[in-house]
Amino acid sequence: MKSSSKIDGVIEAVRFAPDGRIAQVRVYERRGVTFGDRVLLTRQQLIERLKAGKRLVIGRRKEYWGTTFETGPEVHLVQDGGSDWVRLAQASGNGDTLPGVPLF
Repeated sequence: MKSSSKIDGVIEAVRFAPDGRIAQVRVYERRGVTFGDRVLLTRQQLIERLKAGKRLVIGRRKEYWGTTFETGPEVHLVQDGGSDWVRLAQASGNGDTLPGVPLF
C-alpha cells in the first residue's frame, strides 16, 4: 500500500457517458490531514484538478478503518490530438481509460 500522505484524492468509482468519456467519478478528497466524505466530480472538475497538479489515484477505502485506503495506480491527464484524456500511466489509445475502477 502506498502512503496516503502525498495523495490528494482516491477515485473509487467511475461513470462513463455514452460517448466513452468519463461523466463522473466518485472520489475521496484530502481535507487537511485526513480525507473527507465521498464527492462526485464531473469530468471537467476532474480535469481541472489534474491540471492544477493534484495527485489522484484509484483505490478503495478499507472497511472499518476510517480514512485508510488500498491504493493503486496514479491517474494522469494526457493531451493527445488537441484533446484531454484521463487515464492510467500504462493505458494507451484514445479516450478516457480507468481499467479496474468499478462502475457506478
